[in-house]
Amino acid sequence: MVLFSDLFSIILVAALTSLLLAIPAAAVAKRLGLIDVPGSAAHKRHHSPTVMGGGIALVGAMTIALAIFSSKVLQGPVGPIILGALLLVGWGLWDDRFGISPSWKLAGQFLAAGIVVALGVHVRLSLLPWVNWALTFIWLVGLTNAFNFVDSMDGLALGIGAIAAAFFLLVTMDSHQSSLAWLSASLLGATIGLYYHNAAPARLFLGDSGSQSLGFLLAGIALAYNPVGLPQGVSWFTPILVLGVPIFDMALVVYSRVRSGRPIYQAATDHTYHRLVALGLDPTRSVLSMQMAAILLGLIAFITLRTSVLVANAVFSGVVLLGVIAVLMLAHERRDGQQR
Repeated sequence: MVLFSDLFSIILVAALTSLLLAIPAAAVAKRLGLIDVPGSAAHKRHHSPTVMGGGIALVGAMTIALAIFSSKVLQGPVGPIILGALLLVGWGLWDDRFGISPSWKLAGQFLAAGIVVALGVHVRLSLLPWVNWALTFIWLVGLTNAFNFVDSMDGLALGIGAIAAAFFLLVTMDSHQSSLAWLSASLLGATIGLYYHNAAPARLFLGDSGSQSLGFLLAGIALAYNPVGLPQGVSWFTPILVLGVPIFDMALVVYSRVRSGRPIYQAATDHTYHRLVALGLDPTRSVLSMQMAAILLGLIAFITLRTSVLVANAVFSGVVLLGVIAVLMLAHERRDGQQR
């Protein structure tokens, strides 16, 4: 049995480790040439060259904290999830250094998802195995890209990731999934410590290695989360709401770029954050607005777990409807990544 005091300890160790590990990670990133130069693309509007070593510090701190506190943490679904995340850290570092093509980026994401599926961690919504495998690939690859997309401002992706990890920590404890609770706690701690270096003005960027591994880890936890004693008709959409802000941002970006005839992977200032700023919010409050939305969606997700199937799905449908309306409204405010 895992006690909350144990989990608080791993959060503390992971936080302190990522806080300290970020310093040598930044030095390694600089030596490897992992530097994000202002103005190298239209959406890169930071003021000075910034190293991209966040993925090294994030996954490194998690690994160290888990190794200290739990020798059995790799049992069950956690091992495959961590293996997939480690692959994405390496793949993302390659992308950060050399700027690989979207097809190669997707290849790495599918390979990481394939590791998880091959080791027995997948959706169990259908009697047809191939349907479950397909849904698992869509979920893991989709969330990996969603966090890559939402990482559009200092501290934004890490803050949303910390919120999601905190929610998953509480509910995996409630469902007696101790290995997932350990993983959630280590991820929460790592995001807290790293946030110090990534908050505006950032001294260390997540880069593709950090944003993709963060999204993959959270998607994996959500995939393996199994509420005890609750009908699937109530709990199936819980992870969607917990990770709703990155999903919303990706939906907005994809819709906007398809609508304007631009490639989906053509970076631009058309993310939710940029649109909130264009509407008049200052950068800090734009970030906080998205993180507050993540908290509210997480609360709704777990409150509805104790309602009837009808009520829970009605609430989810209402949230989706509001999200669709918001996408349409924001997409018409700014077009082609440019302010009106």
